[in-house]
Amino acid sequence: MCGIVGYTGPQSAFTPIVEGLRRLEYRGYDSAGIALGTGTSLFVEKRAGKLANLEGALPANLPTVHSGIGHTRWATHGGPTDRNAHPHLDNEGKLAVIHNGIIENYSELKAELEKRGHKFESETDTESVAHLLSELRKEHGGDLTAAMRAAVRRLRGSFTLLAIHADAPQTIVGVRRNSPLVAGLGKGENFLASDVAAFIDYTKRAVELGQDEVVTISPEGIAICDLDGKALPLKEYEITWDAAAAQKGGFAHFMLKEIFDQPKAIADTLIGRLSDNDQVLLDELHMSDDEIKKIKRISVIACGTAYHAGMVAKYAIEKWAKVPVDVEIASEYRYRDPIVDKDSLVIAISQSGETMDLLMAVRHAKAAGARVLAVCNTNSSTIPRESDAVLYTHAGPEIAVASTKAFLTQIVAVYLIGLKLGQVRGTLTDAQVKSLYNEMLELPGQVEQILETIEPLRELTRKFVKNNTVLFLGRGIEYPVALEGALKLKELAYIHAEGFAGGELKHGPIALIEEGTAVIAILPTKDEHALDEKMLSNIQEVKARGARVVVIAPEGAEVIGAEHIIRIPVASPLFQPVLATVPLQVFAYEIAVARGTDVDQPRNLAKSVTVE
Repeated sequence: MCGIVGYTGPQSAFTPIVEGLRRLEYRGYDSAGIALGTGTSLFVEKRAGKLANLEGALPANLPTVHSGIGHTRWATHGGPTDRNAHPHLDNEGKLAVIHNGIIENYSELKAELEKRGHKFESETDTESVAHLLSELRKEHGGDLTAAMRAAVRRLRGSFTLLAIHADAPQTIVGVRRNSPLVAGLGKGENFLASDVAAFIDYTKRAVELGQDEVVTISPEGIAICDLDGKALPLKEYEITWDAAAAQKGGFAHFMLKEIFDQPKAIADTLIGRLSDNDQVLLDELHMSDDEIKKIKRISVIACGTAYHAGMVAKYAIEKWAKVPVDVEIASEYRYRDPIVDKDSLVIAISQSGETMDLLMAVRHAKAAGARVLAVCNTNSSTIPRESDAVLYTHAGPEIAVASTKAFLTQIVAVYLIGLKLGQVRGTLTDAQVKSLYNEMLELPGQVEQILETIEPLRELTRKFVKNNTVLFLGRGIEYPVALEGALKLKELAYIHAEGFAGGELKHGPIALIEEGTAVIAILPTKDEHALDEKMLSNIQEVKARGARVVVIAPEGAEVIGAEHIIRIPVASPLFQPVLATVPLQVFAYEIAVARGTDVDQPRNLAKSVTVE
């Protein structure tokens, strides 16, 4: 959840570190700090609040230095104060540590260290690592890498750590356990960060770091070893997007840019997925046709917005492949002894690939013998690496905390999985697959059409700014969309919002309706189930009790009882969630802007939840 940057090389370290922190501020923004190696000591500054507070506190005559570490924090142990901000130092003030994650046994470590005379200045778990490393470095003759290896053996929890010492400031040592860390390989300069976005301006060459691998960088190169000190080969890969993709591109907020990125993101996820003879191409599954045919049960595990994508997956996969699908909240999955075995496929959906709740669920499923398929947007992140296979979406970097384009590309990815399973299992003909795939190819243009006509919706949205409760109604596959609309409004505008299945209204939620209550209803595409007629009845039920009703409806569909109608292009029922989601994203965004909240970095939230 925290942003971590390390730099060593010929240029002034301040620029790449602070620029990197600015790119990573979406990961944590309760406080920020830097430690720069001056050659004889460390220059350290840290401040509570956003990165701008740190920048404002820095002296005009900063020392010229060529290495350092930087951190943006999302508070866990200890409140967001100057004292608790990272980096944390040993008592000599010569060793600095930054940290993402949680040290579970920090209290016992702290007690041991205090008995040996160490004085603690903060309420954090991280400071115990700084004091421990300081001791171990002396025991290992000043070797910070050896000290880090020894320290990690003492630590319990999930963490990424970076350390620098004033006696050898050009050397930075890092380690990861269940938390993201990647190295950047430059020319005469090298980087460490929790996300490649931090150093994308300087190099496209990244190095993958595995579990409990200790990495040491200097201007001369990068070395990786295991906890026994055995040297490990560098697993280098190329970053395929550029710095411009992480910039706002003239939009007021990253979120608005990312909403408008969605047509291209969907198209990129779909491109090249159907062969000339109408076969779905998903070689990433690493499953033979016989293995696919043997699947008896599918479990989708995810958190937050990705969980809603999983709910959409259930409708599509059961419809097309005729396999039972369970959808589970990842944080609850392993605590109920789920029934999975070698004939089970577990689909783990994550934008970042680092979500700790999901990672633990993946490990539980694998231990039970299930095959795990990750759906992810972040190359070489932990969950894809620990899964049996991965289907990458191609949304590009998503900086805003509230997910938009990652969500729609996750839905498209699970559609592709459903088509592949249906085709192999014989529940879809090649002609049906081709027809469905061709309709999916129309989705980018249809989303573009919605975005081109979005201005009336933005104006309409502002009429609901003063509402303190908004209810969302959906039926069938639109129920997950209602949940997602409510989540976006909660995340961005801090408004009480709930999503309901329309048929459940009369079983309790209709008691919430009073004069002026805002209700957003999603009218399903007409099909054999006639759910559109049932939703029209739900609209009348809330209208009769004084609700102000906004309806998202396909072009040409008859709507009675709505105060406002938002039209979207007509699509098959299973594809409508992609289109119906877009107005809800804009609705939440516009209300948040009008209410003056921080759209890209909502309070109390971080982009990647790397702690349980």
